[in-house]
Amino acid sequence: MAIHISMLRGINVGGHRKVDMKELKALYEDMGFKKVSTYIQSGNVIFQTDKKSSAQQVAEKIEQGIFKKYQFEVSVIIRTMEGLEKSILNNPFIGKRGIDIQKLHLTFLDKEPSQADWDQIKGLDRAGDQFILVGKEIYLYCPGGYGITKLTNGFFENKLKVKATTRNWNTVNQLLQLAKT
Repeated sequence: MAIHISMLRGINVGGHRKVDMKELKALYEDMGFKKVSTYIQSGNVIFQTDKKSSAQQVAEKIEQGIFKKYQFEVSVIIRTMEGLEKSILNNPFIGKRGIDIQKLHLTFLDKEPSQADWDQIKGLDRAGDQFILVGKEIYLYCPGGYGITKLTNGFFENKLKVKATTRNWNTVNQLLQLAKT
């Protein structure tokens, strides 16, 4: 059995697309996933599944299950526990002088963007905000806070032609700790 973390994009934000975490946990169990647990109200789910399914297949199954139950579409990004741990270890901002880890975020992409799309945005100046692509993750440092940055999920999805969802650094680390227990 492989441990996976799914991150749902845009649920329970501003009273829209409401999903109760107890119901979400039950939905995952109904889909055959094991040892299901949720973390906070933003759609983070840790679960086990067989290794035969690809991350894309698992994400599609969850997206279909959510649509069937709630009648709205939600993008789902999947990482394995090992993949999430690697993402944490690869953060290029950790250890840099002047970086406040409370201002770090990680944007998870469903696939690697094309080099041509990345080249069009990689040098953009965003009022002190910094972003670095490593594989299927964009590491964000937003000194003014994520709430005011222009480097949103929508920005990256539009420019890079991928699905994206962002979590703050504390949540990313908590998800890994929960996956390990």
